[in-house]
Amino acid sequence: MKIVGVFYKANEYASMNPNFLGCVEGSLGIRDWLESKGHQYIVTDDKEGLNCELEKHISDMDVLITTPFHPAYITSSTIKKAKNLKLLLTAGIGSDHIDLTAASEAGITVAEVTGSNVVSVAEDELMRILILVRNFIPGYLQVIEGEWNVAGIAYKSYDLEGKTVGTVGAGRIGKLLLQRLKPFNCKLVYYERIRMDLELENEIGAKFEDDLDKMLSKCDVVVINIPLTDKTRGMFDKEKISKMKKGVLIVNNARGAIMDAQAISDACATGHVGGYSGDVWYPQPAPRDHPWRSMPNHAMTPHISGTTIDAQVRYASGVKSMLESFFKGEDFQAENYIVKEGVLAPHYR
Repeated sequence: MKIVGVFYKANEYASMNPNFLGCVEGSLGIRDWLESKGHQYIVTDDKEGLNCELEKHISDMDVLITTPFHPAYITSSTIKKAKNLKLLLTAGIGSDHIDLTAASEAGITVAEVTGSNVVSVAEDELMRILILVRNFIPGYLQVIEGEWNVAGIAYKSYDLEGKTVGTVGAGRIGKLLLQRLKPFNCKLVYYERIRMDLELENEIGAKFEDDLDKMLSKCDVVVINIPLTDKTRGMFDKEKISKMKKGVLIVNNARGAIMDAQAISDACATGHVGGYSGDVWYPQPAPRDHPWRSMPNHAMTPHISGTTIDAQVRYASGVKSMLESFFKGEDFQAENYIVKEGVLAPHYR
């Protein structure tokens, strides 16, 4: 089989850690294994435009592996060209870079390594909350720039204790975040289609909210933990943002396209949003003129939260395990499927 992997290039960093697997150079650590079984394994970071390396292999590849951190955007027109394509596999979590409707209609299986980086993302979200609440970035920049102005930081620096923190979505990552927030003595609330088990809810100390707008109006900090679907694309627009408290802090490690990019930028400029932090953009890599790069009160990074070295080891291992099953004609674990036999997983519908 021809298997194509699309990852980011690590360049000079590639040799610095033997477990740096999620890059072109690391190739998920499966090259020797695949080639020993007679498979052809093409790995590239070149994924844009008609003359890119990926385009050369679309017509005859059997499997495409990509990551959310350097995604290959698979459109309906791409799928029409991919006559041999049987499996679209995400090394990580999140398959919104794929036209799932077109994949299901074409009978292509879409799967991801569910759970591989939930700890990594939840920890990152907690870090971002503290960075925003404590107004950390301006203080860091003062040190870099040789300044010393305590008032310029302290006027917007608060304790996390006693603040109301709400997560929009309480799946694997949302639950882990709430559990990690409990020791901070916050008021924890969450919005989700399906309420979590009452015993777990009581253990965490989080309150279920069945009205999103009402929850947003209560929160000092809002964390986005929902998948990108047709229903959630652009969900946080000017109107939705207006439902939030003035000065609200927003953390989004879910997907950039859930937000109206210009509405977020404008709200940061007016101060209605007191701070915005996340590592997800649309598209990715983000263009130089993306409004989030220059908006005030932000703590943005490239898409890094789910690709720690520990996460890379987990999702590389998961990819190998799933390919082993695929070659044998065996099913994956049910939770790893996004599209199976033409049917979308419930959370993507």
